[in-house]
Amino acid sequence: MDFRDYFNENEKPLDTLIDGCGFCSIFRTIACVGDSLSSGEFEHKWREGHHLFLDMFEYSWGQFIARAAGSTVYNFSRGGMTAGEYLDSFAEEKGFWDKNKACQAYIFALGVNDVMNGGIEVGTVDDIKDDYRENAKTFAGQYGAIIQRYKEIQPNAKFFLMTMPRDIKHRPEEKKKEVADLLYSIAEKFDNCYVLDFYKYAPVYDEFFQEKFMLYGHLNPCGYALTAKMVMSYIDYIIRHNIEDFKNVGFIGKEHLTEESLYD
Repeated sequence: MDFRDYFNENEKPLDTLIDGCGFCSIFRTIACVGDSLSSGEFEHKWREGHHLFLDMFEYSWGQFIARAAGSTVYNFSRGGMTAGEYLDSFAEEKGFWDKNKACQAYIFALGVNDVMNGGIEVGTVDDIKDDYRENAKTFAGQYGAIIQRYKEIQPNAKFFLMTMPRDIKHRPEEKKKEVADLLYSIAEKFDNCYVLDFYKYAPVYDEFFQEKFMLYGHLNPCGYALTAKMVMSYIDYIIRHNIEDFKNVGFIGKEHLTEESLYD
């Protein structure tokens, strides 16, 4: 083998899906901040005209990652979640700001219920202020505030911001593109932030995808397993192409360690 193959400059994200979890395994603790698709939600046709929605966390792509990487992965998510609700009440109620749940990496997958279903203004990176309590009440301001709070809890954590993929549903693609552009701006604003651009690099979720990997409006078990492979492959790609940024991942959360404390 040639180690230089890891660093092919012509490679694009998701050119190939890796076997296993690749370098995603360097993170021993990961939090998935998101909505139904981060929660392994299954949609069941209960009776005529009625569908039942269940968060089945063991089927979430986060837990597929946990099993592949042998890491601790938290589902900081729930079906229907928005950035505003997460920030204003949900995270506090569930203890997701607790320092004992601080993680080395955070994967954010929010936006559908905010700007697609909720109609909140997307906003711009300028809505994020130095003090998160002063952020604008836009998706940008609320999303940024969640990052800011977790950066207070775990200053050197890595953040991966996932865009919405293109699909055949009746959702305005221009909104998805606007959110994707916003996430790139946020990643430029904060250190240790990277974009998982499913909008640009993931295959379109077309009729074939719907037939094979979806259950009504949500993913089926194979769909969540496939999403996990895509997330792990993309993070592996980012690490390989920015490897200097990840050399000290093992020290994230252990900033109290000094040479003296190690050898006392």
